Amino acid sequence: MQYTCLGSSGLKVSRLALGCMSFGDTSRGFTEWALDDDAAEPIFRQAVENGITFWDTANVYGFGTSEEIVGRAIQKYTRREDVVLATKVRFKMHDRPGGEGLSRKAIMEQIDASLKRLDTDYVDLYQIHRFDYDTPVEETMEALHDLVKAGKVRYLGASAMWAWQFAKMQHAADLNGWTRFVSMQDQYSLMYREEEREMFGLLADQGVGSIPFSPLAKGRVARPWGEQTKRSSNDPVGAAAFSDADKPVADAVQQVAEARGIPMAQVALAWVLQNPVVSAPIVGATKQKHLDDAIAALDVHLTDDETKALQAPYRVREPNGFQ
Repeated sequence: MQYTCLGSSGLKVSRLALGCMSFGDTSRGFTEWALDDDAAEPIFRQAVENGITFWDTANVYGFGTSEEIVGRAIQKYTRREDVVLATKVRFKMHDRPGGEGLSRKAIMEQIDASLKRLDTDYVDLYQIHRFDYDTPVEETMEALHDLVKAGKVRYLGASAMWAWQFAKMQHAADLNGWTRFVSMQDQYSLMYREEEREMFGLLADQGVGSIPFSPLAKGRVARPWGEQTKRSSNDPVGAAAFSDADKPVADAVQQVAEARGIPMAQVALAWVLQNPVVSAPIVGATKQKHLDDAIAALDVHLTDDETKALQAPYRVREPNGFQ
């Protein structure tokens, strides 16, 4: 495994992050393809054995059950001090005043609930899951800073917003001497490259590390176009995000992969990893071969001609996923 610092911070993370939205209790209605404790065991073991120490979840994944599974996995398969544990806050957990958003009340309530589910005293990286239009950024940033000072959180991160919103929140922290964000969890893949125009320049300038979600475009660049999996056939978000107009991108990945004699996922992930602003793409594994391909991608070095061929079919699209 390779390791790097998250942005310009001193937090060392594995170059691959284990995405834990794949784990949860399907009876809670979050996803039909989520894995329970027993089904997830081989993936957690594989992550530990291969040095994938960066684990990312959220309070809303499985409506809390992902955090519970991750907490039990840490106790069973590794040690708390050997994991860089990340979770998130923003989306609705219940209908009461502290159940959603980034108000001081919600942040304080939700961190305590996450810590209880994760069975830990602190999280290494606490991320706001989206921008909150209803709460002043100063209120959010001060509340997050107070969590750091209380020892419940080590570092702060953000996810999926407009660059001006992220800059506004960082500026509020700078003006008041509060803790800044060290990471941005944004969507980035060969099939969705809008962050190259929207966010990446700001991240590079500010020393913030990108930890992209959906680096394989929800599997669209990991298999020939049209092939279905249990997840893709039960994923309305992915179905809405991509269309047949994106087929040339998947075809380009397939051509490079076939020429090299390696799986498409390795090619697509290697392309994401070569971007200098990317610290660690998030791999949402539901099968052991998903992690096998991700680990192998670390040693795939694309040529200039291959990179050009992969990038050529891309079509500019409206940025999405910020709500």
